[in-house]
Amino acid sequence: MSDPYLTAQHHQLRETVRCFAESQVAPRVEQMERTGAVETDLAAAIAQQGWIGVTIDEAYGGMGAGHLAKTIIIEELSRVSGAMGAMVQASQLGTAKIIHFGSEQQKRKWLPRIADGSCLPTIAVTEPDSGSHVLGMQMSARREGRHYVLNGRKIYIGNSHVGHLHGVVARTSEGSKGLTAFLVESDRPGLMLPPHAQTLGLHGFSFGELHFEECRIPVTNRLGAEGDGRDIAYSSSVLYGRPNLTAVALGIHQAILEQTIKFASERVRYSGPLHQLPNINLKVGQIQSRVMTARLAAYHAAHLLDVGVPCDAELMNAKFINVEMALDSARAAMEIHAGAGLLTNVPIERYLRDAHHIFAPAGTSDIQLLRLAEVALGQTKGQWSERLHAVYFPDHLSTALA
Repeated sequence: MSDPYLTAQHHQLRETVRCFAESQVAPRVEQMERTGAVETDLAAAIAQQGWIGVTIDEAYGGMGAGHLAKTIIIEELSRVSGAMGAMVQASQLGTAKIIHFGSEQQKRKWLPRIADGSCLPTIAVTEPDSGSHVLGMQMSARREGRHYVLNGRKIYIGNSHVGHLHGVVARTSEGSKGLTAFLVESDRPGLMLPPHAQTLGLHGFSFGELHFEECRIPVTNRLGAEGDGRDIAYSSSVLYGRPNLTAVALGIHQAILEQTIKFASERVRYSGPLHQLPNINLKVGQIQSRVMTARLAAYHAAHLLDVGVPCDAELMNAKFINVEMALDSARAAMEIHAGAGLLTNVPIERYLRDAHHIFAPAGTSDIQLLRLAEVALGQTKGQWSERLHAVYFPDHLSTALA
């Protein structure tokens, strides 16, 4: 791959992750699809590779390799299993809040555990009546001396049933400064997990609810100051959620291309491979073009994040392009497969289902377009990638990949 953003170390990382994905993840996909059960053991095995700690500084036991390396890891896992790619991206999202807002004590306690795979973090923001409207959340946290008591419900939480440490944003007072973030261990009394519900796609991924009833946590579990919750939610979504989901969509998109090429080459029609038909050939070419464009947008945005250039717009655009193009290619691939695409032993239907799961998290395509319109009209109020760059030091990107 002749990509100007990739170093020899990036290529080596890709080969390492691809080898693991094909040898360890691929054999489990059929079972995940058949049962729909949360794949706890495989999630743990992936975490133990150290890849959750790809953006964690070496001082805390991480790889310190940056966002482009993270993109490659998630992309390669998603190429084989969108569910396991989603698992890694959700853990990365949970990691962001500690990197950028955690105290030194919290960083030393939790980042090494995340880096070595013994702790899978989450971030819990969405509620039944508030999705992208973060300020609409109602879950409460009241201060009682040296503790906070949490009450409420969070939904659509990535890694809900495999996570060990939940980053929960709750309301401590009214208004935009009334949200506060907390670290809540999964075994805290008062935290309950309803049974995991079946989903359209991403079978094997944990995507459920967290219920809090008089859940008591120490003040030392507060993340940042009271009132920082809005910033923690928004920045985690922009700097991690959007590029992470971009990478999942890209991996699924690559899988769509490879499966379509295989099918169009092996399927015989009119005494020749299916791709000899002009209309099929055009669709294959269009999918190839979309993958190339999507990958360029994804890598460009991640590279800018690594080198410290303000890039909120590029991150929004990368998510929009990758999600929409993957969905378009999934439909085209289904048309090429025709009746065969409706069979569950042909993976294209899985890619179509999985791709739909990437649309809503970290903002739907409409949200991305609304934010991009604000950029075009000069209505933005600063960039998260610029405001939080001082916490993340790209000049110190690790030589651990070397």
